[in-house]
Amino acid sequence: MARKPQFSEATAALEGLFPEGVSQPEDAAPPGHLGHRARMRTRLLTAGPDSLLDHEMLEMLLFQALPRRDTKPIARALLARFGSFANAIAAAPRDLQAVEGMGEAGTAALKTVHGAALRLMRAEVRDQPVLNNWDRLIGYLNAALARESIEQFRVLFLDSKNRLIADEAQARGTVNHTPVYPREVVKRCLELQATALILVHNHPSGDPTPSRADLEMTQEVKAAAQVLGITVHDHLIMGNGRHLSFRREGLL
Repeated sequence: MARKPQFSEATAALEGLFPEGVSQPEDAAPPGHLGHRARMRTRLLTAGPDSLLDHEMLEMLLFQALPRRDTKPIARALLARFGSFANAIAAAPRDLQAVEGMGEAGTAALKTVHGAALRLMRAEVRDQPVLNNWDRLIGYLNAALARESIEQFRVLFLDSKNRLIADEAQARGTVNHTPVYPREVVKRCLELQATALILVHNHPSGDPTPSRADLEMTQEVKAAAQVLGITVHDHLIMGNGRHLSFRREGLL
């Protein structure tokens, strides 16, 4: 009959696994989390992403980047801080890293998903006549700008068939002001051989009502573009889930 190991021998075996000065990682996830993750992964693949709640979707993203962490409390902290899945992935990196447990890896995971979502939406707009796909355009701009905490001025450059050539950020400013230089906008049109453009900027306050500066800047860009036969189709101001069209309001 085999001899049962004595207590001292068992202790020595454990010390062999975890020698002095080496401890298990503090962020090691309990084994129960592996089963939880496997069940969520199976549900995602069989029932689709709509079967996951917001906090579960965040968990799924985070445990790819933080494999040793229990990501459920982090996901719930993100929802408590930002209010929704969309707001969480769109949040600024510095704000994400302020949530306990996130760090650079977790933040990079969420910003990768945000970037992928924007690329997908931009691809659905690109190479299509923008004026005939207005709802998709507004959806893309809402996703890209509505949650920004500072003003950002963008220009959509279009070809002769009103297809999107490029969507470029021209300037970033403060919470309520972005400097715009009409000459630079027109110069970029010439470089891209664009024949039309749509001006876009966001109001972090959420109120898309144009300021006097917005009105004046729009007229300056329009005048500079007209000299070269470039059409300004619209100027869109994006709020949080709201937007204003200068053309629709008779301001252009």
